[in-house]
Formats: sequence, structure tokens, C-alpha cells
Amino acid sequence: MRSKDNKTDLKKIDHKSMADIVESRIRDYIRNNSFKSGDSLPKEMEIAESLGVSRNVVREALSRLRMLGIIESKRRSGMVLASLDVMSSFERVMDPAFIGDRTLRDLFELRLTLELGLADLLYMRLKQQDIDELQAIALQQQKHTPGENTFRINHEIAFHGKLYQMTGNDTMMRFQNLLLPIFGYVLTLERVPIIGKVSHIDLVEILRNGGKEDFRQGMFLHLEHHFLKVK
Repeated sequence: MRSKDNKTDLKKIDHKSMADIVESRIRDYIRNNSFKSGDSLPKEMEIAESLGVSRNVVREALSRLRMLGIIESKRRSGMVLASLDVMSSFERVMDPAFIGDRTLRDLFELRLTLELGLADLLYMRLKQQDIDELQAIALQQQKHTPGENTFRINHEIAFHGKLYQMTGNDTMMRFQNLLLPIFGYVLTLERVPIIGKVSHIDLVEILRNGGKEDFRQGMFLHLEHHFLKVK
């Protein structure tokens, strides 16, 4: 049947494969039965019989879940619910070479936002030794010629990586490590190196003698030229 504008009134076909559907059903089963880490899933044959599909389809669905780190294979127990490592999937693919420009921009903005939010955790766990180590990293910058791009990127990684380490939050540190290549990638696009209104050594001085709000404002001024890029 045709509509008034001569377009055929047909609903789009659902392109989900059988493996997609089985994967979704297994996820629902795990969720609805309140599985905990280490709990065993039914055997392949049981799942296949319950859903009315072949074992090959079930095997493919389970393989996808295993690759995502949701389930794992245990000797004698078969497939069990894993203790999910939420960062592992990101770590496999977070490379600027594999990411489109729009996503690179979004991730760069995410990194900038994270940097501005470090103050509370930093001041909660601030140690004199950490400040001294951060100062040593900042002082290294003064020994190199401006414009040495490789050093500049390595220095940014060392300084900002140390800030994240000082928060004491392991997941945040891992996430920051994922975003470091994004930050480095953006820096390589700058024809002329731009230094923020607040330098690394200025940030160290704020940590040593200032408060949370001082650091938050200092970090914004340090990153302001990056924020101007993404408007």
C-alpha cells in the first residue's frame, strides 16, 4: 500500500541477529536473578534448549559477554559472572588512531572537566611528599627549550598524571591514563605551544599555600586556552 507522497508504508526490518537476542536474554537472566560475582550460568545446552536456538548461537552470545568482561570461564564451574572491570573495554580501544574527530573532541572536553573537579579529592588526601614530587616535575619544564613537542607532551603526562595519582582514586587514575593519549594528540595539533595563565609551578604553589577554591580557579586559568578551543 502507498501513502499520498508515494512512499511505501513498510516498517523497517529489525536487524538484530539471533546472537544479539540471545545475548540480551542472558543479560536479562543474570539481572533478574540477582547474580553475584562467581555465580555459575546454566550450561550452553540448557540455554540453547530454553531459548530454542542452536548451541552455536549461544556460544557466540557467551563469547561476546566474555569479551566484555561480564562473564568468565572457570575450571569445573563453566561460565560464571565475573567481577566486572569497567575500564578494561575502554583500555582496549582508547587510541586516537581509532577514534573520530567528534569523539576526540568530546573526550578532550571530558578530560578538561575532570581536571577542574580534582580539588576536593586532592585537598582531602594532600601530602607534603606528593607536593614536593609534583614541584620536582614542574621544575623540570624550565630546563627544556619551549617548543620541544615530545618533551612537552611527556611533561604534561607526568604532571597531570601525578595530580590524579594524588587523589588516591584508582579508577580515576586508570580513566585519566586512558585520556592521556587524547590530551597528547590535541597538543600535537598546536602549531605554537600555548602556556596557560597559571603554570604548573603556580599550581604547585597553590597546593602548598592555597585552598580548594584557589586551586579550582588556578586550574581553570591553566586550562582556559584549551576551553577556548572547544567552544
